[in-house]
Amino acid sequence: MIREVAYYAHISTGLFRLLRSPFRDGTDLLERQIARRESSFLEIASRRVFTNPRNPYYELFRLAGCAEGDLTESVQRCGLETTLSRLAAEGVYLTHDEFKGKTPLVRAGRHIPFSPSALLNPVGRSYIETMSGGSRSPGTRTRKSLELQRYRDAYDCLQTREFGLNERARVLVLPTLPSTIGLGNSIRRVRAGQRVERWFAVQGDMRGAGHYRVLTHFLVAMGRALGQPIPWPQSLPDNDFRPVARWIAERRRRGGACAVRAYVSSAVRVAAASREANVDISGTIFFVAGEALTEAKRRTIEDAGCEVYPGYGITEVSAIGSACRQMKTGNSVHVYRDAVAVVSRVRLAPLSGVDVNSLLFTNLLPFAPRFLINAEMDDSGVVEPATCQCAYSAAGMTTQIRNIFSYGKLTGQGVTLVGSDVVRILETALPRRFGGAPGDYQLVEREGERQTELLLRVSPRAATAPTSEIHDFFLSELRRCYGGTLAARLWKHSSGFAVIREEPCLTRSGKVLSLHVMGLEAPHAHAS
Repeated sequence: MIREVAYYAHISTGLFRLLRSPFRDGTDLLERQIARRESSFLEIASRRVFTNPRNPYYELFRLAGCAEGDLTESVQRCGLETTLSRLAAEGVYLTHDEFKGKTPLVRAGRHIPFSPSALLNPVGRSYIETMSGGSRSPGTRTRKSLELQRYRDAYDCLQTREFGLNERARVLVLPTLPSTIGLGNSIRRVRAGQRVERWFAVQGDMRGAGHYRVLTHFLVAMGRALGQPIPWPQSLPDNDFRPVARWIAERRRRGGACAVRAYVSSAVRVAAASREANVDISGTIFFVAGEALTEAKRRTIEDAGCEVYPGYGITEVSAIGSACRQMKTGNSVHVYRDAVAVVSRVRLAPLSGVDVNSLLFTNLLPFAPRFLINAEMDDSGVVEPATCQCAYSAAGMTTQIRNIFSYGKLTGQGVTLVGSDVVRILETALPRRFGGAPGDYQLVEREGERQTELLLRVSPRAATAPTSEIHDFFLSELRRCYGGTLAARLWKHSSGFAVIREEPCLTRSGKVLSLHVMGLEAPHAHAS
């Protein structure tokens, strides 16, 4: 409890400083950073890697036979992305589990000891922190400096210019604490002088999430006391998104179009709710994130007369990219080339054995939360040139990633849970409590009619307990994970999690996978 109080006190200080800092249109800053992205990478590598034997990349470069002069020559002669691809082929990369410290880092038969903290960037004092989903550990803490937060102003300006958002009412359908995404989006909008008209949220009941509701309201009150019109979060009834649809429809009836920020599944539920309530929300633009925007989800939103555009970010890496107005198919974004370099390699996905184009990320900003080189985050996609004519391309964001999906994580309802963490519940906790063995319990992420759904399949041979008891036990175990409390809250609210007594699904090769991630079923999951 003391640790959590200190954590939110730290965040309060960071939000106070951010709210007091002036907003800036830094589009020219993006262009300057893109022009020097290669020299920026080399400067950071020189300072953070080649003079620091504690950094795991120090040994990875040595084993690859790449000295600092070799790296500089390759980048200047072949370009940054080509160099990064060659380095990955020589073993200079980190898998997601290696980065998390879950599996040992081994190259060329040599074990390389390191702590994930060795990757943290000490530059700049950080107050605002976020946590990625973890197992029975505190998760991965990411500290974001005030300079990084202010730098993101430029991305907001770029999006406003691309989509003409100045005349649209801003609406959020995002959770409250322990997630900071709703509060963070509110602050970013009001700092830019853009009033957020409504913040709809799944807050949970007072018994299970009362302290988070109190903390959220305290931080909102602090912002309002500073003269910033941060909206109070409005709780949504259980499994009911009609209040959002009705508010948007009423705003539209009065002549005002809306721009809504939401997790993908929440945006789909709002679109479906507009039909249930027989209200018109056409003309609304949804900016979505947190999970893959599949064609089925896109179609549901567009059938309501709306537009939808994904953004892409990873807590440990920071913001990675956003879609432009011409990206109307697939789950695609322009890469923020000023801040990150992205390449891919073909590999077998963990937990499945399916070939995927695994994305590897390299940070380029001197004030990024970490300095990562070719770090995998268990996401897949196709990296290629962007050919559209838009504000992003004009600013130098001329690379895109399409068909993005997660192959080793659960991302349904916008909450990321590491697959290996969930597998421990499926293969250890459930058999110990209800009987059976690994392979008798399988969690399936699937595309439902209105949202991403999670289905726990239980072999009839393994457990005789009522499915309701298994359901509650699984969620109780999930709450013990960092990030699991929020996941359990959102899944319960949306009725997006169910238990059925059926044999687990088999793969085409006859295997039983404890975790069956939705993205691996798609044709684009397989490397071409």
